[in-house]
Amino acid sequence: MKVKAKHKDGITYVRLLAKHPMASGRRSDQRTQQPEPAKFIQELRCFYNGQLVFFAEMGPGIAENPYMSFSFMGGNKGESVYLRWNDNTGDSEVAEEIIR
Repeated sequence: MKVKAKHKDGITYVRLLAKHPMASGRRSDQRTQQPEPAKFIQELRCFYNGQLVFFAEMGPGIAENPYMSFSFMGGNKGESVYLRWNDNTGDSEVAEEIIR
């Protein structure tokens, strides 16, 4: 997961690119004609100082490697935001980024 966080005028802006296949489960493998298993991010959470500042629920309709941006009031330069996603197969990824 690539993350950038910037603080300006009392607001922290966060941009992220989550590298994930986001397979809907509706396509089939061209060689075997077997259905491709579904694999998609279900939840994305962002925390600042232990407080949840952003939450998104997603489904199989989101494109591969989703890009998101959001902002929240507060934050200070030099502190960190912590991000975590979970997918429908139980996989997860975490990232921590220092606010600039």
